[in-house]
Amino acid sequence: MDNPYLNTIAWTVGAAIFIIASSVGLGSLARLIARKRGASPALQNRVFAGYMFAAPWIVGFVIFVAAPMIASLYWSFTQYHPPDSPTWTGIDNYVRLITQDKDFRAALFNTLFLTIIGLPLQLVVALGLAVLLSQRLRGEKVYRAAFYLPVVLGLNAAALLCWRLMLNANTGIVNSVIREVSQAFPPFGWANRAFIYVMETANAFFLGLQNGNFNQLHVVTAAGFPGADRVPLWLQSPLWTKTSIVLIMVWSCGTMMLIFLAALYNVPKEITEAATVDGATPWQRFRHVTLPLITPATFYNLVVGTIATIQIFEQTYVLYRDTPTVAQSAYSVVYDLWRSTFRFNDMGYGSAISWLLLLIILVVTLIQFRLQNSWVQYDLR
Repeated sequence: MDNPYLNTIAWTVGAAIFIIASSVGLGSLARLIARKRGASPALQNRVFAGYMFAAPWIVGFVIFVAAPMIASLYWSFTQYHPPDSPTWTGIDNYVRLITQDKDFRAALFNTLFLTIIGLPLQLVVALGLAVLLSQRLRGEKVYRAAFYLPVVLGLNAAALLCWRLMLNANTGIVNSVIREVSQAFPPFGWANRAFIYVMETANAFFLGLQNGNFNQLHVVTAAGFPGADRVPLWLQSPLWTKTSIVLIMVWSCGTMMLIFLAALYNVPKEITEAATVDGATPWQRFRHVTLPLITPATFYNLVVGTIATIQIFEQTYVLYRDTPTVAQSAYSVVYDLWRSTFRFNDMGYGSAISWLLLLIILVVTLIQFRLQNSWVQYDLR
């Protein structure tokens, strides 16, 4: 059929028939198994109803998750360039990935930078905003909506393109505000220049770790303290690419903020009031009472935030895909996976990256769960 509307209708009807048939079939199979085990007719009917209603999710999971994962695991041990057939190569993809691929090593270091620098900043800002909102300020709902708005907008292309315009070194609103405030308030200008020096030095060090060459670090340190007219080169310099991504990460901390806010509201008032009676200052109450009691929320945000940061992709893709001269300094592991799989059509190598990424996430998450007993407070004892 050449008519796109008829194609759409046909696919829709076919999908509906498939869902109904698979649901009835899975429910019937479950009922048959229950009958073989000697279940009563009433229990057989309940088993049929339960599996029939659960079947759309089960079938969807098998088709769209389990089967692609098994295929991806097989492809990771092959050389596969669609539409050619995969050729078995054993562990060659993994050996190349770990020992030879400089792009993957650079992506791994970039992701490490975002995890150890960006994620803690995101947690601190989210906690700070939650503490402010927990004070029952006038217009609290407006502030809460404003801080959560980036999450509603999402990291879609439109929002990230706005950031791309705002972070333009010459005409972007961020640097324009920095220039104006620096001229009107000289101490801010000094603080901005110090910030530029610290960030460029840190990023030059990480670039040196990536490349095994610290020439960029020598250039930054030899140049000394930035001049009065310097502004951050957010998108134009490899020394600023990761910092701009960190800035967007902090901007989108609304979900973490709400989780912290819920945890703060659940802190028993009698405990903080008892600490006040004992003479504790506001900082001491926060440090020794509130902070330990919200560690479950902190742990949740840490685990989820770590996984999200390791899987970061949209920011790099939208901001730097058209600037190859600085893009490598912003590559994330998932962006490298996308390049290998879709830009270079190397499905086998991309599958190997995805499974190694899964292993990294599992190991990091297991370590976090093993260490939680040393600092997470789940009760009031």
